[in-house]
Amino acid sequence: MMAVIEDVQVVVTDTAPGEDSRFVALHASGTTGWYGPISAEIGQFVKTVLTDSLIGASADDHIGLHAALRHTTAANCGSIASWAVGAVDCAAWDLHAQLAEAPVAELLGMSLRWQVPLYASWLSLDLSRPASLATAAHVGRAGWQFTKWGLRRSSEASNLAAEATRLAATAHAVAEALGRPGAFDAVFTWNPVLTGLLINQWDPAVAIWLEDPLPEHDLGAYRPLAAKVPLAVGERLHLHADAQELFDLAPRAFTLDVVACGGLTRAVELVNAAYALGVPVYPHGRSIVPAIHLAATFPDAIPAVEYRLQWEPTRQQGYAHPWEPTDGMITVPRSPGLGATPRRG
Repeated sequence: MMAVIEDVQVVVTDTAPGEDSRFVALHASGTTGWYGPISAEIGQFVKTVLTDSLIGASADDHIGLHAALRHTTAANCGSIASWAVGAVDCAAWDLHAQLAEAPVAELLGMSLRWQVPLYASWLSLDLSRPASLATAAHVGRAGWQFTKWGLRRSSEASNLAAEATRLAATAHAVAEALGRPGAFDAVFTWNPVLTGLLINQWDPAVAIWLEDPLPEHDLGAYRPLAAKVPLAVGERLHLHADAQELFDLAPRAFTLDVVACGGLTRAVELVNAAYALGVPVYPHGRSIVPAIHLAATFPDAIPAVEYRLQWEPTRQQGYAHPWEPTDGMITVPRSPGLGATPRRG
C-alpha cells in the first residue's frame, strides 16, 4: 500500500519581486510533494479548508483524493477553491512520483514524448510601435510552433468602430511581420459590440485563433462568434464547471489551465474528452510545469504548451531546477516527481 499523507504545509519561499511566493507541501514517509507558486489567498484556502481532507489520504489514490476535495469545495466553487484543489492535486502527483521514483509523466500514461513543443505568447507588447513588430518577427523565428499576441482593447477607446479597425489592422500587421498567421488573445477586454464590429473586418488568413474576447464565457455571445472565427477558450474553466458547453462551440483550441481547472487528475479527464471530440488542447502557460507532463503523456491530443515570454523566465527563478526551453521545445526531466520543488535560501 502506498504511504498516506501525514502533514500539509503552505511554505513561503524566495521568489522574484512581484511573484507569488507560496508552495503547497504534502509529507509522507519522509518524502515531500510540492506544487507552486500560488498566491497567499490560495495558500490560506488550502490550510483552512482542504487540510482535513488530505490527512490520512493515500498518496497514490488520485481519483479518491480528488473526489474528496470536490466534495469539500462543492459549496465554494470559485476560482480560489479551484486553484487550491489544483495545487494540492499536483503536489499529490509529485509526492506519488517521488515515492515511485518516476517522473509524473510516466505515472500518467505510457504514450510518452520527452520533447514537448511550445508556442510563445507575449501579451503585453505594444504592437502599435514599429519596433514591436520587429520584435514580433524576431520571436517568430525562434523555433516556436507559433506565436500569440495580445489584442487588448484600449482603455481610452470610446469609438468602438475605430477601435475595431485598429485591432484588425494590428492583427494584419503582426501576421505580415511574422510572415505567417499568429494567434491573438483579447485577454477578456472586448465586449459583444466591439467583437461584432471587428469580426466584420477580420481577415481569417492572419489568425490561427482568437482567444477570450469577452470578459466571461458568455455562451450566448460566443455561439454566433464561433461560427465566424476560430475561437480559443477554456483558460477560466474551473473545478465544478461543465466543459461540455465549451466543447459544443467546436473551438480551434481548448486552453485549459492545468491547475486552475482542478489539477492534473481533472485535466486528464478533460484532455480525453476534448480528444474524443476532435478539439485540440493547448494548455495555458501559467501552469506550465504540470502542463508539460500532461503534454508528454498525450502527444496526439496536445500539439503544444504555451510559454509566456514576458512572465515565465522570472517565474522559473522560484524553482530549484528551472525549466528552460531550447529551440521552441522543453525536455521533460527523467528525475522522479513533477519538477516543482521550490528554491530555498
